[in-house]
Amino acid sequence: MTCHRLAHHVVEKPWGRTDVPARYGATPGQRIGEVWFTAPDDMPQPLLVKYLFTSERLSIQVHPDDRQAQARGLAGGKSECWHVLETEGDARLGIGLMHEIGTDALRAAALDGSIEQMIDWKPVQPGSFYYIPAGTIHAIGGGITLVEVQQNEDVTYRLYDYGRPRELHLDDGLSVSRAEPYARPDHHVAEDAGSVLLDEPEAPFSLESVLAAPGDTLRWDHPLCWFVPLRGSGLIDGQAWQAGECWLVECGADLSVDAPTHALLARPTT
Repeated sequence: MTCHRLAHHVVEKPWGRTDVPARYGATPGQRIGEVWFTAPDDMPQPLLVKYLFTSERLSIQVHPDDRQAQARGLAGGKSECWHVLETEGDARLGIGLMHEIGTDALRAAALDGSIEQMIDWKPVQPGSFYYIPAGTIHAIGGGITLVEVQQNEDVTYRLYDYGRPRELHLDDGLSVSRAEPYARPDHHVAEDAGSVLLDEPEAPFSLESVLAAPGDTLRWDHPLCWFVPLRGSGLIDGQAWQAGECWLVECGADLSVDAPTHALLARPTT
């Protein structure tokens, strides 16, 4: 058994916030959009865990799947999931389109900005959960704090960015986009019982919501998993853990709990 507390890496973004808690490494005045948790280069890292803090909408974008990415000479594609922790105001996630359209119509909409009205902007609240398979057109709205678990590949094709001076990737993005509605049902993470959030044969990782009380001991035997405590504290492999951290656990672990705990447990499946 080997347990590693992952280092957090703060990323400033124009759509980020200045009120990010100091426990994530933020300093006054920084506009933080993302906090990544990274492992040493010699460790396996098929997944990446992030916290996102938004004050305005992120770009409308899409990711390729493994086959599409490898055809372009990349290591792999990117599917991801979002667990919403906090919201302010009219918080929404854009997932899929309101109606199916053709590639030419999608290109025209991306160029003239009407794609923004075509997105299905779903109202969200703390506990909202969505799995975003590769190929799903998506965007994160403002006023949201969430945890993102994703395949650890840096491959994003921006379709529209509200006039911000950043590169778009229309040819690549259109070629991998599913220009259709998001077919999955809404999912809410329960606060009174643990649950499996994602466990599908075609998904590149599984995700579980874990609840525990003081005095409990949690045990898992998977050869590689990411432990993401959202609240609580305790010990893992003799080391203290607390909310806001991320741990990479190899070859299983026993974890003790000394405060009411809610955590996510992610495991690669491919």
